[in-house]
Amino acid sequence: MSPDVSTLTAIDVHTHVHRSVRAGQDQAAGNQDMGAYFGIGSMPHYTVPELAEYYRQRNMACVAFTIDSVSQTGSEPVPDNFEVAELAAEHADVIIPFASVDPARGAAGVRLARRLAADFGVRGFKFHPSTQGFYPNDRAAYPLYEVIAEHGLVALFHTGQTGAGAGTPGGGGIRLKYANPMHIDDVAADFPGLDIILAHPSFPWQDEALSVATHKPRVYIDLSGWSPKYFPPQLVRYANSLLRHKVMFGSDFPALTPDRWIKDFENLDIKPEVRPLIMKENAARLLGLGGAVPSPGEEG
Repeated sequence: MSPDVSTLTAIDVHTHVHRSVRAGQDQAAGNQDMGAYFGIGSMPHYTVPELAEYYRQRNMACVAFTIDSVSQTGSEPVPDNFEVAELAAEHADVIIPFASVDPARGAAGVRLARRLAADFGVRGFKFHPSTQGFYPNDRAAYPLYEVIAEHGLVALFHTGQTGAGAGTPGGGGIRLKYANPMHIDDVAADFPGLDIILAHPSFPWQDEALSVATHKPRVYIDLSGWSPKYFPPQLVRYANSLLRHKVMFGSDFPALTPDRWIKDFENLDIKPEVRPLIMKENAARLLGLGGAVPSPGEEG
């Protein structure tokens, strides 16, 4: 079972699960620093069932994942990938599960990714180079990409500045350099059959992200983590033209709510015929969801 696109108003391709049902605990307190960064105070944490109800009330589907940064934090992700995938299967009308595997896990991480792809129905994998402390084009990560490509799944990479560690001493030790989208250009060249999403407007590397997405046919951009009223002009211009079939709605919930994002998107200078592409049709095609509009062919 998967979401029926014909009944949905939108597909949010970027949401986080911060609370475990099974372990009875939340992710680390660093998420509160991110809440301050986004100006929302104490950031609320959601379990998969809570997330499902939130999006069901809005007649939307969402991609949901945890973040595995064990090499930097020393802690296993909460919730773990298995909980996300298994609970997503119970709410498959609205939840599309992605997994997250820290590349530093090495061969064990590759085995984990293969199991999640083959047996747990995940649709993609989320990477956060800044919090995982790696360059996306590091060959040590390539065995993970091979598994993702082999199973026809999506690789979603955080790009640009991050709220993680922002405003804390030394940025919490998180280095922004890993999140330049040009590092992902190497991945797209070396894995031409791999579908890749560059997450977020990629400040301060927006032009680099647009260049990679226009040059590499299977590289997409999600618009999460920023209110649309702050989108740079070149991003809006490309979304309306060359990349109209390759940009997608994402909120970064719960840091930014879909309600806030959509309200601001309504005031953005986006062509009427492009709006439904961004809100759900591009994501539906990429994720192979039931009821998706047939692909118009690649741009660029």
